[in-house]
Order: sequence, then C-alpha cells, then structure tokens
Amino acid sequence: MRSKLMSTIVTGVVIGVAGAMLMPNMNKNTKKRVRRTGKMVRNMAEGMYDNVKDYIL
Repeated sequence: MRSKLMSTIVTGVVIGVAGAMLMPNMNKNTKKRVRRTGKMVRNMAEGMYDNVKDYIL
C-alpha cells in the first residue's frame, strides 16, 4: 500500500514539473485551459477525498 502511494505521489510530481516547464511556451488560451482543467481536477479530488473520509468515519 505504501509503495503504491509513493509511486502515485512521484507520478504527480513528475507531471506537475513537466507542466510547469511547458507553461512559458504556451499561448494565452492554452494556459487558461490548463489552469481551468487543473482547478476542475483539484475540485473532483477534494470531493472524492471527502466522500471517502465520510464513508470511513
């Protein structure tokens, strides 16, 4: 279980770093879409976390 968690975290970090490196080369509309999608994914993850937390407790 711990190994899977660490690999998930490392994967997220790698994707984040790659996205940050590509950001300066993107045009204005692409940056806006990336930010919007990031917010949407973050909100979905928070919702899933809350659902799991409520289910467990």
